[in-house]
Amino acid sequence: MKNTSSLPIAVFDSGVGGLTVLHTLREFLPHESFIYLGDMARVPYGIKSPATIIRYTVEAANFLISQNIKLLVIACHTASTLALLAVEQTFPFLPIVGMIEPGAKAACASSHNNNIAVIATEATVKAQGYQKAINQINASAKVVAQGCSVFVALAEEGWTKGIIAESVARQYLSPLFDQPTRPDCLLLGCTHFPLLTSAIQNVLGEDIVIVDPAVETARTVFKILQNQALLNSQPLHQANTRFLVTDFPERFARVAGQFLSSPVNSAQIQLVDTFPLSEKEPTNQ
Repeated sequence: MKNTSSLPIAVFDSGVGGLTVLHTLREFLPHESFIYLGDMARVPYGIKSPATIIRYTVEAANFLISQNIKLLVIACHTASTLALLAVEQTFPFLPIVGMIEPGAKAACASSHNNNIAVIATEATVKAQGYQKAINQINASAKVVAQGCSVFVALAEEGWTKGIIAESVARQYLSPLFDQPTRPDCLLLGCTHFPLLTSAIQNVLGEDIVIVDPAVETARTVFKILQNQALLNSQPLHQANTRFLVTDFPERFARVAGQFLSSPVNSAQIQLVDTFPLSEKEPTNQ
């Protein structure tokens, strides 16, 4: 496969959450074109086994490579935790960026008292990807983690501000922050959670730094493209984004507008099949 600067960047997520990462990438890299793939047919990944998550992610990466891309962003924290290494080993010729290492670096840089809180889905917390990554960077860091799965539903329903969002945030975050060694940094370990930043900040107060890994991920992507002379210099009006989903394009379109802060018409979304033949139901001859 031959990479050129004119090829698009691929962004993969198990559903819609990775759109927050796409939003940040487009802000940092306005001249780039993107392909976004949401595996709506098999979401959520968080309840699947590690072996299944790895298989699904490798399949998605293989499909995206067939679309002629120059870099892949795995914009799913669960897939980044469990499948990044497998994808890198399967496709060593392609630059691949996950969410965990950039997020961990940003959290360590933002914390002054070495006490960091991580909120994520239950699967990401259980896999301890962020906890391990943070301690590899700063062995003296104390990391507390909390699963906040209800935040996912709030984000997709658009209930990201006000009494309901703040009440849920308070319920989740109080055990992490109402203690003597109070964290001074909160890492948002799920792509849905940046939509609730305002509610979370209102609950925690302005003295707590909230880290969105998407920002550091975008910086990492920029550096890779720059170092490999892959930055696109096309005019802004030529930059475009293709949206691909494996199921439910109408639902994806409805939620995508909230995540991207701009409407996405269902006509812009292409339904694709990334499943291998072995997973298909037999057809009647």
